[in-house]
Amino acid sequence: MTLKIIPAIMSGGAGTRLWPLSTEDHPKQFHALMGPRTMFAETVARVSSDEFAPPIVLCGERHVPRVRSALAEASAHAAAIVIEPEARNTAAVAATAAALAQEIDGSALVLLLPSDHHVTNTAAFHAAIARAAPFARDRIVTFGITPNHAATIYGYIKSGAPLGDGVFAIDAFKEKPDASTAGAYLREGGYFWNSGMFLFSPQTLLTEFAANAAIRDHAIASLKSARRDGDEICLGPEYAAAPKLPLDIAIMEHTTRAAVAPCDIGWADIGSWAELWRLAPRNADGIAILGPAASADISKIIESGVHAEAQDGDDLIVLATNTSLLIRPRTG
Repeated sequence: MTLKIIPAIMSGGAGTRLWPLSTEDHPKQFHALMGPRTMFAETVARVSSDEFAPPIVLCGERHVPRVRSALAEASAHAAAIVIEPEARNTAAVAATAAALAQEIDGSALVLLLPSDHHVTNTAAFHAAIARAAPFARDRIVTFGITPNHAATIYGYIKSGAPLGDGVFAIDAFKEKPDASTAGAYLREGGYFWNSGMFLFSPQTLLTEFAANAAIRDHAIASLKSARRDGDEICLGPEYAAAPKLPLDIAIMEHTTRAAVAPCDIGWADIGSWAELWRLAPRNADGIAILGPAASADISKIIESGVHAEAQDGDDLIVLATNTSLLIRPRTG
């Protein structure tokens, strides 16, 4: 990579599908679900090499202490911690990150990342970024994950004409499919999971907000009126008026400058208990997997906080915290 890249790490979600472990006060990105470090710290660590500038973090005020703790966990510091007065989805976050990145370094690219995703192959991730960077000057590049099974929990991207080395135009965005449709995507090929990660020039992204200019304009106004204290930037009240849309709908489905860089990086967004069970290491800190080893169809227990055990029942997830208990089928 020859271009400097500013990571912009989004940490606005509550991950309520993983309740009761993930809550609004303590969402999943601040849990060590896949190893000894929190998912937020793992995200920061993946973009802490020389090719990357210090990150911009975007979060709610209640999560600032957890953000600081996770940054310390990754032995990193942020260029800025941007505090949203309320969550407005990823389009407003992207516009804010782009405008702030222009202040920091107008020649840099922005790598927009969720803070709660799992990636097992960091080298392949960096290679995909390097492959996408030359195209990200005048395009908005999203990273499409090479599917290894017919997942129904992810949206898909259908790739179009090749633009260069491992980067393609986007033919269509597809909503989360049913099992039959997902299987057809795999058989046909050219379909990739929509990762929600983007690489772009700030100027290109802000220009492409033409279809939803109000999002961009309110975000920029809130940055201009923000209260700044050290590395914290508390966005102004204009932010709350920004229409609440994801970046895919606000820009990517309208622009002619969208591109996809397919990659195989061991990615998952850990968006359900079934996905967590499928991917979680069996002896990770803070996660214990219990069950009668002699059974071929054992109960699955992910335990945190208090003692729990299963004496009967097949293919269940039982999660106990110090305040709540969840019992549900493993699948779904």
